[in-house]
Amino acid sequence: MQTLFIFFQYLAPQHLISRLAGKLANAQTPWLKNRMIRWFIQRYNVNMNEALHGDASDYACFNDFFTRVLKADARSVDESSNILVSPTDGVISAIGDIRQDKLIQAKGKSFSLSALLGGDTEMTESFKEGAFATIYLSPKDYHRVHMPLAGILQKMIYVPGKLFSVNQVTSNRIDNLFARNERAVCLFDTDMGPMAVILVGAMIVAGIDTVWSGQVAPAKHGLNTTDYRNQQPAIQLGKGEEMGRFRLGSTVIILAGPGALNWHENYGENSTIRMGTGLAQLKTCP
Repeated sequence: MQTLFIFFQYLAPQHLISRLAGKLANAQTPWLKNRMIRWFIQRYNVNMNEALHGDASDYACFNDFFTRVLKADARSVDESSNILVSPTDGVISAIGDIRQDKLIQAKGKSFSLSALLGGDTEMTESFKEGAFATIYLSPKDYHRVHMPLAGILQKMIYVPGKLFSVNQVTSNRIDNLFARNERAVCLFDTDMGPMAVILVGAMIVAGIDTVWSGQVAPAKHGLNTTDYRNQQPAIQLGKGEEMGRFRLGSTVIILAGPGALNWHENYGENSTIRMGTGLAQLKTCP
């Protein structure tokens, strides 16, 4: 069954399927969007008690539901100055050190840091021998992405690519998965030095948005780099502030430079984590 699932992904028109799913997710016909939302809540056991709006009829379309706002007390952010927090809800699919140009994807599989970053040589050098964590967002999870640390935006790279599923089955079977899928690479200057937060697209992910530029994907152009280093005023985001969102689920990868942090020992592969929870301790802190 898993082999058929992988085979289908190679044959399927990934972008066409995802864009059609996006149109359906934006439909505002009341009976249609309410039925989709209610089915999804039941199918994936979504916890609507923590949502600011708890009923399907409260949302204009499925995408509004999927990117739902939570109640103010639904998540707490560890404000300790020496703690990096999880940017999202999800399951940690891989975590550890970057060995030269290689990150772990799954047991027995690794992929290229340079390829992940769209070939940006300056950024690649910043993160060699650094650290990474990959967090998978399942359908039931909260799908807004928040800042792991306070930071100033330096650069964003849109990297076009495939739209393979990013669940564990696919991660275990498809080589270089995260360096092949469509993604937005966001580079920040922080108290621990450079930090990258990478939003990876996937099958039927209808869009990736950031708070400073709106919709990033899907995009008509190819590889595109936007430099924000000289922008005035600078784009500054505090720890725990929203930085982006997925319209249908995917994966977030965090990168830190060499010697910047230690991952908490109580979080490892397959650990469940929530946005705002401490994920790492900075080795140096002002």
